[in-house]
Amino acid sequence: MERVFTPLDCLLPAAALRACADGGANRLYHITEGSQDSFLPDYISGDFDSIQPEVKAYYKAKGCELIETMDQDFTDFTKCLQILQKKIEEKGLQIDLIVTLGGLGGRFDQTMASVETLFHATNITPFPVIVIQESSLIYLLQPGKHKLQVNTGLEGSWCGLIPIGSSCDSVTTTGLRWNLVPVQSGVNKRLNTKIKQAPPVCHLVNSASLQLELCIGQKPFSAAGIKMVQN
Repeated sequence: MERVFTPLDCLLPAAALRACADGGANRLYHITEGSQDSFLPDYISGDFDSIQPEVKAYYKAKGCELIETMDQDFTDFTKCLQILQKKIEEKGLQIDLIVTLGGLGGRFDQTMASVETLFHATNITPFPVIVIQESSLIYLLQPGKHKLQVNTGLEGSWCGLIPIGSSCDSVTTTGLRWNLVPVQSGVNKRLNTKIKQAPPVCHLVNSASLQLELCIGQKPFSAAGIKMVQN
């Protein structure tokens, strides 16, 4: 069955649940300077080796839940996602997807750790998980058929389809400016990066997992949000 994905339809003005993974709280605190009270996370989790003492003290005083997770087998991002799913279930929340802001800049190993978490996410939560930073949005496409809707006006002009974990024996697309009909994709075969999009709809069929990277042409946070629907 074809999965329908509208990645930049709208960012909801208010999330049902907000969380920070360790040092992510530092980033939230500083980019919301002067209005931190309007962007309080419901909880902050991690081994707390990165959060600044003054940031930790501030959010604790504001009543944000601090959850220490010392397990070093998973990243703080993965552990935060595990807690998030439990809270969604406990609260009976109705959500469409999980949006992660940050995690794609800075150190390369940490960027790859974010990609790894997208694989773990398939066993943690039934909801789609996307990661956004600056001009990039990434999402793990499972093997199968996908319908990508790129008609909100927020998308940039290109996308990337990158095999992660193993090669993809077959990738076929329609609706892109230069389609793949079909091709093998892999680190030692062919990487499909910076493919020109041709909105409004693209169809993809892939035999193995692919990381979709979508260029964001405008900052989406002034719009209503991001929406994904999977059938």
